[in-house]
Amino acid sequence: MDEFDAQYEAFRRLIKTQTPEQALGTIKLFGMSDDLAKRIAERHQRETIEIREKRQPGSVVRNNRETWYVGPQDDDRCWPALQELLRKQPSWDDDGLRDLDAASTKVVSMLDHPMEKDFSTRGLVVGYVQSGKTTNFTALIAKAADAGYKFFIVLAGVHNGLRRQTQLRLERQLVDPVIDQWHPLTGPDGDFEPPAGNPAAFFTHKSQQHVLCVVKKNVPRLVKLKDWLAKAPDYLKNCPTLIIDDEADQASIASKRTNPLIREIIDLFPRGGYIGYTATPFANLLIDPTAKDLYPQDFVVNLPKPRGHFGTEVLFGREPLDGEDPEDVPDGYDMIRTVPEEEIPLVRPCRDEIEDFTPEIDGALRTAVLYFWLATAARRVRGRGVPHSTMLVHTSVSTLVHESFKGPLERFRCRTSEMIKVCDDALLNELRELWDSETARVPGTEPDFGEEKVLFEELLPKLTGVVDDCRIILDNSKSVERLDYETGPVVAIAVGGNTLSRGLTLEGLAVSYFVRGASTYDTLLQMGRWFGFRDGYADLPRIWMTDELRDWFRHIATVESEMRRDIDLYMVEDKTPLSFAVRLRNHPSLRITAAAKMRDAVKASASYGGQRIQTSYFRTHDADWLRANQAAARELVERALHEAGARHEDRSAEGRHVLHDVPYDMVLDFLGNYRFHEKSMECNAGLIRSYVERRVKAHGGGALKRWNVAIIGTPLSGSAESSYEFASGIAVDRVFRAKLPSSPEAANIKTLMSRRDAGVDLDLSALEEVTEAALKRARQAQCPETGLLTLYPIDRESPTRRERRQPLAAVDHVIGVGLVFPLPRGEDSEVEWYSANLSGVVLEEDELDSDELAMLLEDDVR
Repeated sequence: MDEFDAQYEAFRRLIKTQTPEQALGTIKLFGMSDDLAKRIAERHQRETIEIREKRQPGSVVRNNRETWYVGPQDDDRCWPALQELLRKQPSWDDDGLRDLDAASTKVVSMLDHPMEKDFSTRGLVVGYVQSGKTTNFTALIAKAADAGYKFFIVLAGVHNGLRRQTQLRLERQLVDPVIDQWHPLTGPDGDFEPPAGNPAAFFTHKSQQHVLCVVKKNVPRLVKLKDWLAKAPDYLKNCPTLIIDDEADQASIASKRTNPLIREIIDLFPRGGYIGYTATPFANLLIDPTAKDLYPQDFVVNLPKPRGHFGTEVLFGREPLDGEDPEDVPDGYDMIRTVPEEEIPLVRPCRDEIEDFTPEIDGALRTAVLYFWLATAARRVRGRGVPHSTMLVHTSVSTLVHESFKGPLERFRCRTSEMIKVCDDALLNELRELWDSETARVPGTEPDFGEEKVLFEELLPKLTGVVDDCRIILDNSKSVERLDYETGPVVAIAVGGNTLSRGLTLEGLAVSYFVRGASTYDTLLQMGRWFGFRDGYADLPRIWMTDELRDWFRHIATVESEMRRDIDLYMVEDKTPLSFAVRLRNHPSLRITAAAKMRDAVKASASYGGQRIQTSYFRTHDADWLRANQAAARELVERALHEAGARHEDRSAEGRHVLHDVPYDMVLDFLGNYRFHEKSMECNAGLIRSYVERRVKAHGGGALKRWNVAIIGTPLSGSAESSYEFASGIAVDRVFRAKLPSSPEAANIKTLMSRRDAGVDLDLSALEEVTEAALKRARQAQCPETGLLTLYPIDRESPTRRERRQPLAAVDHVIGVGLVFPLPRGEDSEVEWYSANLSGVVLEEDELDSDELAMLLEDDVR
């Protein structure tokens, strides 16, 4: 390790107890030269940017947030212990651990430095149902603890079962491996109760340890926690705290008492972060951002789907999104079986029939139970994966209905066991036909599954033991006996409702019989406990449900995919949770979330409607790439002038030229020729072309049929070395756009367009202030059907004196592109979208307005 590396490692160690600025000041006190300190600061910035810009997990980040965390260090305790524990588990391989490490590092980097004087972070992490979110936030807690956070509160759903499960997992994975580092305030068998004595004395005594509290989102418990914490204000003032809200869309939002209590607890900590975790973030993304609430104003992180995870689209398929080839879209595995509508009354009574109801174990339910026992026997033959095997029966929210299943299911189990033992021909033939039919429809030997085929003759000897071991468990709010996987291998048919529909993991879930209706996306998706990992039996899961429910889940798979693409698409730095609201597609028969949670939502433009997008990433060292883009821009301008006869508005004194009424097909041709960098995800040429074509057709050939094309540079200085010519009579001097310190293959200039650039084809003289909202109104009034495409000739060198910027240093001049889409008039399609209402948000944008541009022109000289 050379001297510079040694000095940098010393700086990284200092960051545990000081902010980066303080750490630089400290090392300068020991005689370090300004040049060396500058090199250390630049390396740290490069490393933090690399973490922030990692493609996975995708994120939308508030653009003025400083990133400080660059990953685990050698003297860390909590994360290495967790990593070693997971490495010993067969379900975790090296790839899985690397993904967990990268994802949790990125989330920690979004937090404020624990030594900042005061801060209040609001973030959201979006996972998949049953995808390992708990392990992800366990890794987050471990790394945050190593980095200096002291107090951790986990809000673990609303049911005792989930709180207990979360407590046990955190104790096993986080606390026990480094027991000297932790003091748990709660245990598995009891929710939060205030410790005896003065809380200030308690915290003083535990000052060398990290404190962990796992509490339900239950009003009496939260009141106790708030009141106890409020007695130690001096400690809390200097206590970096992280609050993890598991199932953050449940009870935390639009609730009369729970939501205010959570916010009051957050406000007790002057140095605190709140991070919501959920697989169904619909309600979180629709919170009013201007209210003092839990809207994720600082960041949204989209966790990648883990390898081997069974998600919605894997099981149900989905519809193609804009720009997708239908052949490339998953249609779902053949694992869904139909429950005929006429059988519903056999398992779900009307309200006035609940008390005297007795379900019939017949038809699809009987088949589902028999298949469950067959699948469990096959798993015993294979001898791999989790030792538990579970079937879910979910037909009603009523606990009386749950109780009515116990007797009929138990009698059916006993009768089946006896018939297998006496080798009843009719039953054995039925079982053989069922098994052969199911394994023919979903062969385990297919590449997607890679499982060995199990013959009926192989599983038959195991079948009696499976049926005899099977227990009928009623798991609801009134149950005494609950699903408990801690006491040994479990084979169970679990009948329940809400307690089985949120967060709780059903280990070894193989079969689901699900006919309970729901009216919202989040409720329906969370009731689908069949999502998750199926190691050793990926070919065996089956779901019995109505055709209507199947269609609903397919629609939700489409919504999920669209939502995640929105988050990934707008992970570029100039899109933030306060400037871009993730859009959620509506359904004619389902609500996105509960009405109370949607009260602040507004209808959103479909796809690119009303959006301003721009290139910010470039291949500055690829001469062919750059020159191809120059050729594409020149061809567009030449064709617009000479083939289309576009009206030329010469504003060369301002460094502008505007070509009016360019046909849309020329713009589409340009989009086909211009090469967007793959990191400029919002500038997906295929998606943009698809959107433009749809708008043209949907509006009878009017909307977006005509475009304005603007060349934006600086006024000609008379120097041939500074100018750039697009066509005869259309030349400007080049603009400067310095880059952020980042990887050489992806130069990121962050911001290309100013607000005024986005209105270059409009008359803005009447505007007192050029805001995004004012620009949209002006475009609606003046050019409601016309798109704008802007071309920027960017100087290859683009020198700079700005802090935290570097010269562009490209091998040739760069062409930047911006596109501005008018808001659709009326409905853009038969689909509606909703989003959070950002109209009241006041932004401080880091963009190139005319004043800043003038300053740069004066400051950034060759």
